[in-house]
Amino acid sequence: MKGCRHEARRAARGAATTLSLLLAALLALALTAAVAGCGSTRPPSSPTPPPESWAPRPDRLAGLSRLAFTEGDKLYLQTASGRRSFIAGVNLGSTIPGTLPGELATRASDYRRWFPQMAALGLHAMRIYTILRPCFYTELAAYNTAHRDAPLYLIQGVWIPEEQFLTGRDLYAPAVRDGFLREIDDVVKAVHGELRRSPRRGVASGTWTADVSPWLYAYSLGVEWDPPATKATDRKNTGAPPYRGTYFSSTAGASPTESWLAEALDRCASAEARRGVTVPLTFTNWPTTDPLHHPDEPLVQEDLVSVDAGHIRASEAWPAGYFASYHVYPYYPDFQRHEPALQSYRYQGRLDPYAGYLAALRGHHAGMPVMITEFGVPSSIGTAHMGPLGRSQGDHSEQQAMAMDAELLRIIHAQGCAGGFVFEWADEWFKFTWNTVDYELPKGRRQLWVNPLTNEEHFGLVATDPGARPVVTVDGKGGEWLSNESQVIEESRGALREVRAVKDQGYLYLRLVLDDPSAWQRQAVTVGVDVLPGAGGGLPGLGEADPGADYAVVLGPGRRGSALVSSLDDPFWVTYGLASYYLKHRRPAYPPGPDQGLWHLQRQITNRPAVVPSTGQPLPLEWFDVGKLRFGSADPADPRFDCRVTWAAGDCVEIRLPYALIGFADPSSLRALVVSRDGTLATSAVGRVGLEIAVGSELATTSGYAWEPWQTVTWCERQKAGIAAFAAAAADVSH
Repeated sequence: MKGCRHEARRAARGAATTLSLLLAALLALALTAAVAGCGSTRPPSSPTPPPESWAPRPDRLAGLSRLAFTEGDKLYLQTASGRRSFIAGVNLGSTIPGTLPGELATRASDYRRWFPQMAALGLHAMRIYTILRPCFYTELAAYNTAHRDAPLYLIQGVWIPEEQFLTGRDLYAPAVRDGFLREIDDVVKAVHGELRRSPRRGVASGTWTADVSPWLYAYSLGVEWDPPATKATDRKNTGAPPYRGTYFSSTAGASPTESWLAEALDRCASAEARRGVTVPLTFTNWPTTDPLHHPDEPLVQEDLVSVDAGHIRASEAWPAGYFASYHVYPYYPDFQRHEPALQSYRYQGRLDPYAGYLAALRGHHAGMPVMITEFGVPSSIGTAHMGPLGRSQGDHSEQQAMAMDAELLRIIHAQGCAGGFVFEWADEWFKFTWNTVDYELPKGRRQLWVNPLTNEEHFGLVATDPGARPVVTVDGKGGEWLSNESQVIEESRGALREVRAVKDQGYLYLRLVLDDPSAWQRQAVTVGVDVLPGAGGGLPGLGEADPGADYAVVLGPGRRGSALVSSLDDPFWVTYGLASYYLKHRRPAYPPGPDQGLWHLQRQITNRPAVVPSTGQPLPLEWFDVGKLRFGSADPADPRFDCRVTWAAGDCVEIRLPYALIGFADPSSLRALVVSRDGTLATSAVGRVGLEIAVGSELATTSGYAWEPWQTVTWCERQKAGIAAFAAAAADVSH
């Protein structure tokens, strides 16, 4: 479930673009003419076939223009080179770093940069979730007009009044129902370039004049349905009659939610029909509210209520048809890990529950197209859930994530789905997830910094790295430190010769110059970090050498590294041990010694204890050792690059410390996380970060490091390492 579950890049290898094909054709003609001009007596070669075109070629049926339509379990897009039955696409969000979704801050220049990149990756469509600012539609129309044979098609989403829905738990409440119907009307107007809307908080405003309907692939209505609110809707509206409309109706056995959706679909169809257009329609769904029964699902909420696309019908008056769509990720819900039929499903010679779940969806919706409109895995240091076959919700390098996205796309295609839209185009800093959200305080500033421990921020094909250019490239070389505005916070003639510090919106960076550059291979290098008032835990292995340290990093001997936290300040231990007793009988992860405080390896919860209801099998608490630090290279230009690397050594030791691993709840406002013994969370102001560093047992006390709060951010984009694998998959499946 997306709400709770829920890095320049090398040129991607993919399907040949129209431009390259045209150049190839012109080159072939030029070579033929050159040979003829030299007096060749060979017969002329066969004519060069025309380049493949994805230009729209709609037909007309029932008096309506039809670009795409459903037929049986197929969804066809009609192009100049024929019908396409599978589309590889991408989801596009509404934010850029430093902003929240409701600000709709993405600029025309962003779209002008992104659209050619999408096409170069072999993506032929994008999906958006709501009405974007007029500049999106203007730029899309301009791009497609300039690239007639290789346009980008659009799935336009329609957002519901979600806040009112979750508060009142009733889709039929006037504020929800009427608000959604009005939004549908506005969406259709925006697509056709007919909308004018006054400024209003949280929604796009302005004047829409660009008509993108010639490239409109489908509409997707709604959101991932909240189970309790959906269940409450059905209960409160028991007895509501099935909806009967001109283009869409619900069946006799439809739930009130399904009938509500039928009315919304009919409203959208009616608005398009008045403009002489018919377009495939769908509504958003996800496994949590799928129509399948999952008796092995440990969480009741994940199988509480069903929303079945099969309980809604499109009439013959709507020739574009109707299809089912789902957001399907490989790590959640947990029935993928426990359902025997999915666990025993074989795909290409191996067990694959994700492929099995898609097969089950296809089986249920026999005769109807099924599209997977969200899928993917994130490239992040942290993770929030473990998935079968290593497809977890985080702890992937960029190369691993891109390879998994490619594999998932191929599975979606092989299982007979109508398309696959990867989540998402670019990393979004505002995102949150269930196992870090409580520690990111205040919540209204999450978009101002990057948390590598929050997986949801790192699903993009494009990385949005902090800084207009990298402040530090962690590779053990350190040449940039003399020109990156870093501060010298310690100099000596001892084992530790110099320490420099600098920061950006994602990390605190340290450069350690050692008297013996290889000392870290034989003895530990320990960094104590003091961000909270009062006593801390001393330093691991050094007793009370730094009684103020609350967090610590131990590097070596060798390439191992650990991020530790004083037991008194450990959010994992306090929240899930002392406060909830999940860890009541667990021994400390970093046991104390004589004259040493109690330190814990930093961990993230990935699953609470549960029971498989069908068997009674108890499932223990699950966690991820996020404090195990990776050694290597964080240089995207290095073949050994790994985005999860936090330290490197060579001429110097370079460290980048994610703020969440050194106790910050919000580095942009200088707030540290305070964890009370009862699990209550608060924050404390940080003035200067105290830093003490030991090489072996030789301790150096630095002057610490401080920065001013920030309200704005800078960032740089790059396509993620390994993206060629995904581009190749997109090329292979789009036909």
